[in-house]
Amino acid sequence: MNTTPSNNSEFGQRATPPAGPSPTPIMPKTAAEALRPEKGTPPPKRSRASRSQTVVFMNFLISCIILVMAGAGLALYFGKQQFEEPGPSAAGYTFMIKDGMGVQTIADQLERRGLISDARVFRLGVRAYGNESALKAGEYQIKPHASMREIMELLKSGKSVMYSLTIPEGLTVQQVLDRVANSEVLTGPMPAAMPPEGSLSTDTLRFTRGYTRAQTVERLLADQKKLVEEVWRRRAPDLPIANIDEFVTLASIVEKETGKADERPRVAAVFLNRLAKGMRLQSDPTIIYGLFGGKGKPADRPIYQSDLARKTPYNTYLVNGLPPTPIANPGRAALEAVANPSKTDDLYFVADGTGGHVFAATLEEHNENVARYRALQKQQAEEAAKAGAQPPATDQGPANQVPADGGGGAGGENGDATAD
Repeated sequence: MNTTPSNNSEFGQRATPPAGPSPTPIMPKTAAEALRPEKGTPPPKRSRASRSQTVVFMNFLISCIILVMAGAGLALYFGKQQFEEPGPSAAGYTFMIKDGMGVQTIADQLERRGLISDARVFRLGVRAYGNESALKAGEYQIKPHASMREIMELLKSGKSVMYSLTIPEGLTVQQVLDRVANSEVLTGPMPAAMPPEGSLSTDTLRFTRGYTRAQTVERLLADQKKLVEEVWRRRAPDLPIANIDEFVTLASIVEKETGKADERPRVAAVFLNRLAKGMRLQSDPTIIYGLFGGKGKPADRPIYQSDLARKTPYNTYLVNGLPPTPIANPGRAALEAVANPSKTDDLYFVADGTGGHVFAATLEEHNENVARYRALQKQQAEEAAKAGAQPPATDQGPANQVPADGGGGAGGENGDATAD
């Protein structure tokens, strides 16, 4: 067996260490040195660019922009939420915007009235939607719990609260002007001049607060002129009427004679037939207008037989043809009735006791109708007396002022007239 070592060292001798740097000797430490912390790795030195003031400022600026954008985003989000959430008002409210009011004034007034929670949010929201100059003057009905956005859209729409004024058919110009003057919504003075009788429209007007009385009268005049001219163009060709003024005058008499729409064409035919034959119209409403004018007859004042003999330009029991002016403002139905009357030979009519009239082509038929009406009146008076009610008056004194018997317009050939 070969027991000879592979290197050249002798058996029992220390081997020669390999060539290279000498290992660092391990130096023993005291207990205090062992507990002392060792120094860490120092940070790398900053580059010259990172120490530049411009770079420092730009970093700061970018940080500020990010913070501002984040804050603006949060403000926009919560502001939009507040702008669109239900409002604080539990009840509806009528809000008025006057001409020239800006969005700031509007917002402040909305907040003071408890309709919005924050005027600043409303103002900024209106501007954000580009509606700062789009809010319109007017009177608006704001519903309960309306959001700021709903209020903005309402004020932008211009849909103001609408008011109405109704002018019934058959009122005189004076009576119409009284209604216009007494309206609490209309503003401004009344026109200085009185419009001609029969020249005002009978309709329901719709308008917003702030509409003036002068504008109202101008509108009534314009609407009536347009209506009269429209119906006059479509009139029957053989009417015994000279011009459009006479047309309106006769329509006003028809308007006052009956309130039943289905009777108007037939009542118009009676008067037109009488005009064609040269007969007097003998219409009670013309007597009333001649006695009381545009103010109208008191409701409790009947027409007496003595009134038939009172001389006025409007008493068609005494004057031939039509009165000098209309006696009221006729509506469309009365105008249409005169323009295209019923085809009939009727010359008379008398009240039937039920709100309507019965018609007759001859005086004999008419007298029979009057007799029936007198009998009905007598029966009603007897029944009223039995029931303890006040019976109709039948004698008003020594001047033979007995109430007329209800003979109706064109009912005076036998001295009978109506007190409808």
